[in-house]
Amino acid sequence: MTTLTGVPVSPGRAAGVVVTMPAPVPEPPLARVPEGTDLDAAAASIDTAARAVTDDLFARAERATGTAAEVLTVTAAMAADPTLAADAARRVREDRETPARAVWDAAQVVVGQLEALGGMMAERARDVRDVRDRIVAQLTGLRPPGIPEPGHPFVLVAGDLAPADTATLDPATTIALVTEGGGPTSHTAILARALGIPAVVAVAGAGELRDGAMVLVDGGRGTVELDPAEEAVEAARRGNVQRTFMGPGQTADGVRVELLANVSDGASARAAAAAGAEGVGLFRTELMFLGRTDEPSVDDQVAAYADVLDAFAGRKVVIRTLDAGADKPVPYVTADGEPNPALGVRGLRTAVAHPDVLERQLEAVAAAAKGSQAEVWVMAPMVATPDEARRFAARCDAHGLAQAGVMVEIPAAALQARWVLEEVAFASVGTNDLTQYAMAADRELGALAELSTSWQPAVLRLVATACEGARAAGGRPVGVCGEAAGDPALAPVLVGLGVTSLSMAPAALGDVSAVLATTTLDRCRALAALALDSRDAWAARKAVRAALPELDELGL
Repeated sequence: MTTLTGVPVSPGRAAGVVVTMPAPVPEPPLARVPEGTDLDAAAASIDTAARAVTDDLFARAERATGTAAEVLTVTAAMAADPTLAADAARRVREDRETPARAVWDAAQVVVGQLEALGGMMAERARDVRDVRDRIVAQLTGLRPPGIPEPGHPFVLVAGDLAPADTATLDPATTIALVTEGGGPTSHTAILARALGIPAVVAVAGAGELRDGAMVLVDGGRGTVELDPAEEAVEAARRGNVQRTFMGPGQTADGVRVELLANVSDGASARAAAAAGAEGVGLFRTELMFLGRTDEPSVDDQVAAYADVLDAFAGRKVVIRTLDAGADKPVPYVTADGEPNPALGVRGLRTAVAHPDVLERQLEAVAAAAKGSQAEVWVMAPMVATPDEARRFAARCDAHGLAQAGVMVEIPAAALQARWVLEEVAFASVGTNDLTQYAMAADRELGALAELSTSWQPAVLRLVATACEGARAAGGRPVGVCGEAAGDPALAPVLVGLGVTSLSMAPAALGDVSAVLATTTLDRCRALAALALDSRDAWAARKAVRAALPELDELGL
């Protein structure tokens, strides 16, 4: 038996046969269009193909919900961007390149620019390649990128997955996911957790796996076993169950821990409510802003917010204001050409140049709240200083929104949490960005996957510091809404650090609840101490799992 190891990103065990992703769309040959070709018509075919790809992606986004809808919308917006098609059309007219070759070369220029920027912008290079491949396939009649459909359940193995492909995974057929690239907070990992698919990323040697091989994937331990024993296969098939969360979330000794859901729209909110979520810990409002050339009206925003609030009457809904910038460009808010967009004008910082956008959003939130029975809280992303928190709270108060809070995703906010939280009512830790900024590691790079995990003791110490600051500021509640909240092994550690609520993909609610129900608050604190006292992320994860054998008993 051979065992490959990688970074665990979505818990659970699954055994099945390997199916690898099909070969990517091949690079078109270096060729020129024949003499006598209507160059204008050839150039126009690029725009036609790009529109077809855009329409297909938007149609798939409308059928999807939550994070999948958001990811597909972002990819569709990229396909709709005229920059790529215009450069490709120019190459056809001026250099007589074939349309397919022109698209390929134009995309390579954009990819090079994004990769040179590094960080979160380098992440978008994969999106550009995905759009490029789809347009080239449309132009040449090739099969576009997509998830295989072998007609039976399978373990999908890939070098990496484009976000638009990951968003179309069907957990009924894709029973586990293994990739060579990616990190624990990549789109691949986030969507796998949202779908409840066991997944391991950054697996060295995954490229050697072949179609038809039998493997056992353990998404909690980060292992992929080749030719596992039959009893192990049967145990995985028996143990990989979807747990139902009945609430309330609490430790074994009855300490309440709110178990909330991350949502992006009304459909995902209704699904979260059906899954038993006690409320919404993160309502990402970006979905209605992405893929548009103009800002949604106040009336449109009111309707979208009310759709989410209606699903949680009598319960808490935390609405995050527009988190635009970096990997989520919004043309009428964010600027092009920033040298390092991940450290640029994003989140609440966009309100400096565009205060009217924030004002209209708060107006819409307040209007939706008045017509709802939900308990509405509002928080701002990318807050770094107490003054930023104070100004945001003042704007919320002006609109009658009493429960104003901040995201803690910048290390400075965690270190200064006492003073930041003296200005607002609560905080929510965004562990994805907090990890990225603390470790200076792009979350999409497989080579940095061990750095890009919230198991890093340095990141956990920042969470602990934020919780200490919240207590000093009068006992403000601190939640976690990043991907760490949905990790069943990490959840009791976060509670031990002082976190009072956890917000996650609805699919994770049952597993997290099951682990917390076996663990007292004192034991959570002991587990947190173990993790903080570890020398690195691997040692922290190993120490906590060894002290929490219930994880194995639960198949996690």
